[in-house]
Amino acid sequence: MAQNEWILDVLSDLNAFAVANGLSALAEQLDDTRLIAAAEIASSKDEACAPANGNKVRFESNPRGFGKHQHA
Repeated sequence: MAQNEWILDVLSDLNAFAVANGLSALAEQLDDTRLIAAAEIASSKDEACAPANGNKVRFESNPRGFGKHQHA
């Protein structure tokens, strides 16, 4: 499992406990929290894949049609 994704399992377990014990408001809050955690984890993965200089990289043919080059 990835470095931070374990928290999603913990939140799911807490949600199951809340549902099983009639804690509906807590269960709803844990659902929201799990969605936020998943979004943040996905966002941090996207940031880790971005170029170090922060520029987006596009690959296109050069003007002569040979090979590829990068545009910042």
